[in-house]
Amino acid sequence: MASLNRRIQKETERLTNDPVIGISAHADPANPRYFHIQIAGPVSSPYEGGIFELELFLPDEYPMCPPKVRFLTKIYHPNVDRLGRICLDILKDKWSPALQIRSVLLSIQALMSSPNPDDPLDPQIARHWVEDEAGALRVATDWCRQYARG
Repeated sequence: MASLNRRIQKETERLTNDPVIGISAHADPANPRYFHIQIAGPVSSPYEGGIFELELFLPDEYPMCPPKVRFLTKIYHPNVDRLGRICLDILKDKWSPALQIRSVLLSIQALMSSPNPDDPLDPQIARHWVEDEAGALRVATDWCRQYARG
């Protein structure tokens, strides 16, 4: 980790030594800017019981620009597209260098609990969420069982 800046070293240590409940984050041994993430589906959400794999990459400009994060596990969610990209304001225009990897992961976990169909990345899923929320929740639960085995 000698080539990494002090901030990334500190954040990585904190993720390891003081993990967030329901979130596992480990730097890749071959590339300490690349993290393997697992997020447990939040309780009382259609994702409860699932384990979702994500990848997080810290660009050279970090912390002046946000990390790149995407779901590797397929998820039925209006704010995640079929490639796993995530529509979350702090990953775009609301990013601040004061934010950390930890706060990004907590925000993704919160987004899983509270999908926002009014700011979708997948308009078809968002429309389903708005027009038939119960049906969308059933599909999300089915996908969780199928793709995010815990």
